[in-house]
Amino acid sequence: MKKKKKETAVKEKFSLNLMWRQRYLLLMSVPFVIWLIIFKYVPLWGWTMAFQEVKPGTFALPVWERRFVGFDNFVKAFTDRLFPQTMVNTIAISILGIAIGTISSILFALILNELCFTKFKKLTQTVSYLPHFVSWVIIASIAKMLFNDGGAIDTMLNTKLHLMSTNSWVFWVVVCLINVWKEMGWDAIIYLSAMAGIDQGLYEAAKVDGANRFQRIWHVTLPCIKPTIIVLLIMSIGSALNVGMERQMLLSNSVVQDHAMVLSWFAYVRGIGNNNYGLGTAIGVFQSVVGVILLFIANKVAGLIGEDKLV
Repeated sequence: MKKKKKETAVKEKFSLNLMWRQRYLLLMSVPFVIWLIIFKYVPLWGWTMAFQEVKPGTFALPVWERRFVGFDNFVKAFTDRLFPQTMVNTIAISILGIAIGTISSILFALILNELCFTKFKKLTQTVSYLPHFVSWVIIASIAKMLFNDGGAIDTMLNTKLHLMSTNSWVFWVVVCLINVWKEMGWDAIIYLSAMAGIDQGLYEAAKVDGANRFQRIWHVTLPCIKPTIIVLLIMSIGSALNVGMERQMLLSNSVVQDHAMVLSWFAYVRGIGNNNYGLGTAIGVFQSVVGVILLFIANKVAGLIGEDKLV
């Protein structure tokens, strides 16, 4: 017992000494912590609207004066005729986006990492992540000129592919590919950073053992960046239901509406569109809670199979 108390005291003293040595770093983090509390945690008070009847006439009332409806907003959301197809669309687009986006980003980072011409490598990397800073309004306009019926793709192939006017899973694939084109270069930056930290001695040892370029990628590069891949996958799974509403609204049309509706858009239509802020908040709360559950499950599974995890 005395030994444990002594170890605990030593650990506490070490922690206090470490905090004192890093006091300036901790002081620099204070503004960011304040920002996090104000803009991320304080707004959680708005979740109370999910359990109340909140409409334009009652929006300005204090929380305690609004009518409490319990889980009625959640029941209305789950029994809505659009909810089942909306969930299918959200899950399908999320899975496709995570799979295609992760693979394409890793492959692109590997290609850039293997380039020997430094100037060309920097130019390619800069050009590749520029679309990340372009708004979805412009991206959607370019995509429609390319993929709409009679667009550039149909003109070049002299056919009608109906890529953005077919009410089927094809629309999901097209949306994910457009998103990959927009975000692939930006997402590859993290993998490139991980590759930059790999000990070059490992590559030299592999060369001595007779490994060619592809073998060095498979046996050195990929195993070394595996922790980064696992962490990013876990975080992507945690935000699986938070599919962006902007790209769906801008890329969809009346024909593909059934396969374009996702949860965030559904919350906008049923919440703000119908002046029922409580219902819209309930859908948002559902997204957040399921996202947190998925995050913990993915993190736990990664730990059970012996891979790197968040904590």
